[in-house]
Amino acid sequence: MKFRCLLMCIALLAGKADARETFLGQVTHVTDGDTLWVQPDEGGPARKLRLRGLDAPEICQQGGMAAREFLVQLALRRRVTVNVVTDDPWGRGVATIALDGRDLGAEIVRAGLAWSYGWRGRAGVYAAQEALARGSGQGVFALPEPQSPRDFRKRHGSCRAVAP
Repeated sequence: MKFRCLLMCIALLAGKADARETFLGQVTHVTDGDTLWVQPDEGGPARKLRLRGLDAPEICQQGGMAAREFLVQLALRRRVTVNVVTDDPWGRGVATIALDGRDLGAEIVRAGLAWSYGWRGRAGVYAAQEALARGSGQGVFALPEPQSPRDFRKRHGSCRAVAP
């Protein structure tokens, strides 16, 4: 029993150490299925954030608008808890974002509208949610050959490059 308690404490502390910054705020805009803007409760400008651990279809890719709309319906104008862990090369904070205790990343992957972002052979934090979505043919996984956003970008470039 003591050993189990010790392991839980270590896991909780490791999760807390992961966050560089935590704040509460309101979602003011959704750019696409993995990028949104949050206005911090304490003031200052709205923050552009990328959901950590997933990759949603590009907005011009099949499933891209559905992923954006899902996130709009779920989170727009709602109060969220943001745990920023790092910044990406484009200046967005990379964050885990929770709404009423629910992880937005887990929700969008479970709906089949994003892939769990794996790295160097690791499945990614939302691998179980992606497996469930694939198994039940949810979202993009209902397509005969769903194309990951990474593969789409390799073949077509960004949506700006694809747009007429």
